[in-house]
Amino acid sequence: MNRYLILIAGSPATGKSYLVDKIKNILPSLFILTPDELKEMLADSVGFNNLTEKAQLEEDVWFNYYHILSIYMQLGKQFILSEYPFSDKQKNQLRKLSEDYGYQVITIRLRAEFETLWERRKLRDRQNDRHLSHIMSHYHYGDELADRTQADNLINKSDFRKIIDDRRYDQFTLGEVWDFDVTDFNRVDYSELLDYLEQL
Repeated sequence: MNRYLILIAGSPATGKSYLVDKIKNILPSLFILTPDELKEMLADSVGFNNLTEKAQLEEDVWFNYYHILSIYMQLGKQFILSEYPFSDKQKNQLRKLSEDYGYQVITIRLRAEFETLWERRKLRDRQNDRHLSHIMSHYHYGDELADRTQADNLINKSDFRKIIDDRRYDQFTLGEVWDFDVTDFNRVDYSELLDYLEQL
């Protein structure tokens, strides 16, 4: 039985979560592991009081992420999916785990024009269902903020551009690569990809 690690890569606001739902419908045995979900869980259980503690929490997230991923692979799960703005920071570890446990990597890379990404990112950060830990410099479970525009750790446009340029999210490659321009969601056609995954 072939085993697959499916990575949905791309800048924030490229619609990765939407594609995860599409893939879940055709691969019911799919195991999903995402760094952001771990980040939110750790923030709820531990919390942080400042940006230094927040940075430490993110280090803990990655330690736990790789550990859990290795467990899934040891157990021989046929399909493991992870979505994140992956960059070269994660590539070597992901490659090593895949090689150690005999997983074929499929990278689905989503990209879009910067101005579109920025408008989507601004909107997402200010929506009420956005986990507060992503947009605050201090957070503990139960914290509330009715007006998300008042969050004190919202990213600005120039910093957002710098992160995208520096980390080259739209150039991430590992294993087999499927590339999609998602600047206009209405013009994205995932049918060929979904058919391919369904036949694995």
